[in-house]
Amino acid sequence: MIFEIKNIYKDYIQAKQAVPVLHDITLSVDEGEYVAIMGPSGSGKSTLMNIIGCLDKQTKGSFYFDGTDIMSAGDKKLSEIRNKKIGFVFQNFNLLPRQSALENVELPLLYAGVSKKERRRRAKMALERVGLENRMNFRPTQLSGGQKQRVAIARAIVNKPRLLLADEPTGALDTASGEQVMELFEGLNKEGVTIVMITHEPDIARRAKRIMYIRDGRLYTEPPRNEREVQG
Repeated sequence: MIFEIKNIYKDYIQAKQAVPVLHDITLSVDEGEYVAIMGPSGSGKSTLMNIIGCLDKQTKGSFYFDGTDIMSAGDKKLSEIRNKKIGFVFQNFNLLPRQSALENVELPLLYAGVSKKERRRRAKMALERVGLENRMNFRPTQLSGGQKQRVAIARAIVNKPRLLLADEPTGALDTASGEQVMELFEGLNKEGVTIVMITHEPDIARRAKRIMYIRDGRLYTEPPRNEREVQG
C-alpha cells in the first residue's frame, strides 16, 4: 500500500473561526493503482491533494504514507518524502523559466544530493521517456504547453517516486496536448507507476482505473445524486 487515509478532517482558521474544508475522508491507494479524484471548484480536492502530497497536514484523523505516520512527522521527514517518494505534476507546470528543460528535470536530483554526472544521465533518460529528447536544451518559453507539461512529468518521475500526484494536469492544455499527456500517464501506469490525479473533467477522470468523487469536502465512490443526473 502506498498510502492510507482514515477519517481525516481539515479545518482552516479564519477570523478566529474554524472553517471546515474536508469531512471524514477515508482513502487508500495500493501500489500500481491509477486513481482519479473528481470534483468541481471549491469541493476540497486541492486541499486533499495537498494533504496526500505532504504539503499540508490534516486537522485530525490518520494518514500513513509508505508506513510513515504523517501527522507526527517533522519537517525534515516530510521534505524527504516529498523529494524522494512523490512526484508532482501541476496544472501550470511550475517550471523555472530561465533553466533548460534538462536543468528543470535535474532539480529533484539536485535536492537529493545526486552527483552532477548522474543527475544529467537520469534527467536525459526521463526526457527521452516523455518524447522530448530533441528539446532538452530548450527553455520553457521555447516550448508549447504540452511540451512544458511533459517536462514537468519528466521532472516528476526522474526520482522514481512511489507516487505520481497530478493536479489538473490537462487544465492548461488544448485537446490534442491533453490527449498526449493522458496517453503518457497510461503508459507510465502500465510500467508500474502509481498515479493519483485530481480533475474536474469527466472525460479525463474516466482515463483512470478508479474514480472517486469529492463534493463539499466529502469523498464518495459514486457521483453524488445531482452529478449523476447531469451525467445521465
